[in-house]
Amino acid sequence: MSKNGKEGSYGGSSVERLYNGLVKENPTFVLMLGMCPTLAVTTSAMNGLGMGLTTMVVLALSNMIISLLRGIIPDKVRIPAFIVVIASFVTMVELLLEGFLPALYDALGLYIPLIVVNCIILGRAEAYASKNPVIPSLFDGIGMGLGFSFALTCIGAVRELIGAGEIFGLHIMPDSYVPCAIFIMAPGAFFVLAALTAIQNKIRINGEKKGRDMSKIQSGCNEDCMNCGEKGCSHRFYGASGSPEKESGNGRSGKKAEAVKADGKGRE
Repeated sequence: MSKNGKEGSYGGSSVERLYNGLVKENPTFVLMLGMCPTLAVTTSAMNGLGMGLTTMVVLALSNMIISLLRGIIPDKVRIPAFIVVIASFVTMVELLLEGFLPALYDALGLYIPLIVVNCIILGRAEAYASKNPVIPSLFDGIGMGLGFSFALTCIGAVRELIGAGEIFGLHIMPDSYVPCAIFIMAPGAFFVLAALTAIQNKIRINGEKKGRDMSKIQSGCNEDCMNCGEKGCSHRFYGASGSPEKESGNGRSGKKAEAVKADGKGRE
């Protein structure tokens, strides 16, 4: 919980953040983010797992640092600051992969430095880490990273199994099996992604029919209370103390709303 008592209230527990990233807001199957590496590097389960874990490390560490610096970084330059933090960790991870896992480094190629502009990482920094304490932000990064790793590994495993008869390099299918080579080519990525996304949506719909709570856990306040769909949020125009917020943070939206109302009265 932060000093003002409001950040942690909608941040959720650490377990919720992990479950949120893995299931409810899976960045690939639900949010449909990071499609470039998802479609490009998932020719095998190993490549998918490697890319996912690499992204998870960068995501978790950048979330942690950005959360630590959230009170220091000026609002006007927050996006460049976020990119500098993310790029620093991507460079470190890239050098480590090149030095200790050269085979994976060669397989992922250009998509390692492109992690810097991955919308999953920048999105979590802006929507969650910059507005929440360190521990929830760290687990949010781990949860989203695990969800991304799980999705890429599943897509890679299906493509590798159908396209080569193997999973993680281990021969699975019988010798009589004829591989369908299109699944390890570019079109196969779209086929598998569409099929797995449809399965995920089917599970969600069935869960809703059975009365289960399949809604998303709130991912962080976007400071736009007038257009916010979270009607149960206790911070709509008011802070945790129950009084209107007048300063920075979530108070900006309340000030915007008051300005709109004042402008309307003036025109009348």
